[in-house]
Amino acid sequence: MNNSFEHITALQYRLKAAQTELQSFITGDKYVQMENEQKKIILSYERYIKKLKQELAQARQEIIRNRNQWFEVFEDLEKEIRKIEEESAKELHAMEERALRAERQRDEAQVKVTEQRHKIYELETRLEEEKGKNLKLTAQLNHDYENSSMPSSMTIKKKKIANSREKTGRKPGGQPGHATHPRKRQEPTQAPILLEPPQEVLDDPDFRKTSKTIVKQVVGIQVSLVVKEYHADVYYNSKTGERVHAAFPEGVVDDVNYDGSIKAFLFLLNNDCCTSIDKSRKFLSDLTYGKLNISKGMINKLSKEFAKKTEAEQKELFQRLLMAPVMHTDCTTARENGENVCVFVCATPNGEAMYFARPKKGHEGVKGTPVEDYAGILVHDHDITFYSYGSNHQECLSHILRYLLDSIENEPEREWNKEMHSLIREMIHYRNGLPDGGKCDDLKVEEFEKRYQEILLKAKDEYEYEPPSKYYKDGYNLFARMDKYKENHLLFLHDPRVPSSNNESERRLRSYKRKQKQAISFRSFESIDYLCQCMSMLVEMREKGENVYDRVSQIFGMR
Repeated sequence: MNNSFEHITALQYRLKAAQTELQSFITGDKYVQMENEQKKIILSYERYIKKLKQELAQARQEIIRNRNQWFEVFEDLEKEIRKIEEESAKELHAMEERALRAERQRDEAQVKVTEQRHKIYELETRLEEEKGKNLKLTAQLNHDYENSSMPSSMTIKKKKIANSREKTGRKPGGQPGHATHPRKRQEPTQAPILLEPPQEVLDDPDFRKTSKTIVKQVVGIQVSLVVKEYHADVYYNSKTGERVHAAFPEGVVDDVNYDGSIKAFLFLLNNDCCTSIDKSRKFLSDLTYGKLNISKGMINKLSKEFAKKTEAEQKELFQRLLMAPVMHTDCTTARENGENVCVFVCATPNGEAMYFARPKKGHEGVKGTPVEDYAGILVHDHDITFYSYGSNHQECLSHILRYLLDSIENEPEREWNKEMHSLIREMIHYRNGLPDGGKCDDLKVEEFEKRYQEILLKAKDEYEYEPPSKYYKDGYNLFARMDKYKENHLLFLHDPRVPSSNNESERRLRSYKRKQKQAISFRSFESIDYLCQCMSMLVEMREKGENVYDRVSQIFGMR
């Protein structure tokens, strides 16, 4: 019974619970409760999923980090392994090379001495080559006007000229007992100025005037304009309409004309004194206190005018050069609009000279100069072109002495250059010691020629025993040249008319080089040609002892 009651009671409770649950379903509360519970469950699961996702992301990051670390470790290990492999390969290669080297050393033991000799020969060859390069550079640095054809103005390293005089302790200037060289007195241009004695002398009766008078001059110059004005009345013919006036003197053409004195002054200042056109005209303007301002064009045309007016005299000088028994010749470089042209000079030992402008050197440059048709003896500086002209040739020994000095400086171990230098100086000294026109003694000349030949043989032996360096062959080339042209080096010993050097033409060319230095570059070839013609006539005037300014003024005329 109790069990039934309990069962029924349980069923009632269950029914009541079911009814209550049903009622909640009917009212919807159950659904709300279930929905809330579901939301809680969903939120719980979402939180769980989010947590899992975070853990998954962290796990992935950890995996990536671990993987990167693993890769780094792997790369480090790989590098270490590769390094070990490379070192092992190097060691293996070195061991192989050592093994091979040991084998080669074993196989080449019999030829080891030969190899060492080859190495020594290569080192010596390289050493000689470096010495040769050093010699070449040293020779280039040491080239100056004393041992080459380089002019003194082109020398980079100026040599200090040693003073061999001994100090005497005396004061500088004229010494007691030495003949005086006073200034030359000039003729007074105005009445003498008598200086009054001091007033105390006039007031003292004890002073008496003596017969002695002290005379001192003050010399100066003064430049003044001399203007000649010509007037010519004009006459009119009423029948024919003709107008006539008196003829003006020759050269009076423009309203204002300049006579030969002004033209000569500007011409000599510009061409002989080597001042620029601007400086020449400015100097004349200052001298005349601004009254004369000559145009550049007029000054520039003076050379052409002078050359045209002296054509006849130039032709006569040309003929005299052709008839001279001995003639010097040389050429130098000129500049025309930045391009190189040449200036030739032909001179005689007595001082006559002519300049010629030419576009180039060689046979084309010789055309039109006295050298082209010359039949006498030419003195020159070993220009092969000149050997095609003249009857005989003398080479400039001044150049030879310089080249020998260069050989002595760069080949100090050789003896021939020193002996040849001494011999040539001795020959020149002997020849210069003879009276003018004196002939050399035949036995002395024969002795000189014998010594000359012996030195050449010595030079040949020295160069055969030790060939010249490929970096410095100037010494050997000089020996070959002196051997081949022996007669042209010693001609001055056989003919008293022939000088031993070409210094005459060298000095003449310096005059042009000074003008070239001032002008830098001429604008036209004609300017150089006219300048050469003018310089030829100026040299001629000075050799005749004429007053150059006065002679040039006469040539320009109207003085």
